[in-house]
Amino acid sequence: MNNPEDTKLVTLAQSTLARSGSVQAAALRDTTGRTYVAINVVSPSLHLDALQAVLTVALASGITGIESVVVTGSQPTDAEVIKDFTPSATVFFIASNGEIISF
Repeated sequence: MNNPEDTKLVTLAQSTLARSGSVQAAALRDTTGRTYVAINVVSPSLHLDALQAVLTVALASGITGIESVVVTGSQPTDAEVIKDFTPSATVFFIASNGEIISF
């Protein structure tokens, strides 16, 4: 992860995770530079991981493309959902030990 803008996404995702007390948080940057954050949502009738939730928020805001997404907390189950929307997008998972996994 060499892009300073991706480092900002790490900060956003980690602070959202800490503030919310959730098990997972994600931060997304669209192709215009706008950022979005979300946490996982779990209820008896709905289950979204943070990656799915942040994509939903961004799409509702009218994005036309994704540059990068960072997920913290638990590992995302379906990172390909971002690639379905923008194949060139980068998706990173930051593990609790600091390891960075790229999808």
